[in-house]
Amino acid sequence: MGSVVILSLIALIIILFVVSGVKIIQQSETKVIERLGRYHRTLPSGINIIWPILDRPRKVYVRYPVLWNGAETVVIRYSDRIDLREQVYDFPEQNVITKDNVTTRINALLYFQIVDPVKAVYEIDNLPNAIEKLTQTTLRNVIGELELDETLTSRDTINAKLRAVLDEATNKWGVKINRVELQDITPPDSVKDAMEQQMQAERERRAKILKAEGEKASVILQSEGDRTSQINYAEAEKQAQILKAEGEAQAKILLAQAEAEAIERVATAIRSGSADPSTYLLAVKYIEALKEMAGGDHDKTIYIPYEATSVIGALGGIRDLFEKGPK
Repeated sequence: MGSVVILSLIALIIILFVVSGVKIIQQSETKVIERLGRYHRTLPSGINIIWPILDRPRKVYVRYPVLWNGAETVVIRYSDRIDLREQVYDFPEQNVITKDNVTTRINALLYFQIVDPVKAVYEIDNLPNAIEKLTQTTLRNVIGELELDETLTSRDTINAKLRAVLDEATNKWGVKINRVELQDITPPDSVKDAMEQQMQAERERRAKILKAEGEKASVILQSEGDRTSQINYAEAEKQAQILKAEGEAQAKILLAQAEAEAIERVATAIRSGSADPSTYLLAVKYIEALKEMAGGDHDKTIYIPYEATSVIGALGGIRDLFEKGPK
C-alpha cells in the first residue's frame, strides 16, 4: 500500500508538472518567458511547453477598461499576457495653454500597437503609464506652439505632429503609434461667447453683402429695362415720324399732281381759245381775297365785293374751264 501511494503521488506530481508546463497562447497574444530570471524566449500563438520550475512568464502592467457605477474607467494591473493587437487609449480631458495664453481643454485618442514584446517588457517599467504621460506632455508642447485659432482649424496638422513625435519616442519601447486624434477642443466660455458674436457678425455681414448684391442686380435689371423701353419708344417715334413724312410727301405729290393737271388744263384752254385767261386770274384773286377776309377768329362780318355778278361770272368761268378739260 505504501508503494502504491508513493507511485500515485509521483504520478500526480508528474501530471501537475506537465499540465503547468503546457501554455496555450491565443492568437494576437504572446508571453515573454524567463529562465532563472533571464530572458529565454517569446511564446507564439498555439501550444507551447515550458519547464514549470525553471521557466516562468514575465508579468507586465496592462491597462483594462472596466465599468464602475455605470461609467467606464481604466484599471492598470499585472498580467503575463501581452496583447499584440492595435489598442486605443482614450485619455481624460486636460487643460492646455495655447501660444496666446488661452487655457483650452483637450481630449485625445491614441492608437498604438506593440510590435516588439521584448522591448515593451525590458525597456520600460510601466508601458501604459509611460505612453499616457508622454502623450500629455507632447500634446502640451505642440499646442503651446499654436494660437487658439490655429488649434481649432488645424487638427490634422496637430495630429500629424503628435504622431511623429510619439512614434519616434516610443520606438525604443517596441511600440508603433498608428494614429493620434484630437477628440474634443473646448475653449473657455468667454472665448466661446466671443467666437459666437464674431460668427453672428460674420453672418450679418454676409447677409448685408448678399442684400446689396441683390439690390445692385435689381437696379441693373431695372436700368436695362428702362433702356430697352426708351429704345422701343425711340423706335416707335422714329417709325411714326417716318410714316408721317411719307404721308406728307405723298400728300405733296398728290397736290403737285393736281396743280400740274390744273395748270395743264388752263394752258390747254388758253391755247384753244375757249377761256379768257384774265377771267381765270381774276377769279383766283377773288377767292384768295375772300379767304383772307373770312380767316379771322373774331370776325362777324364778311365783305362781298359790290360787283358780285363779276365774281359769280368768274367762278362760272373756272367751272366751265375744268368741265371742258383738255381735248
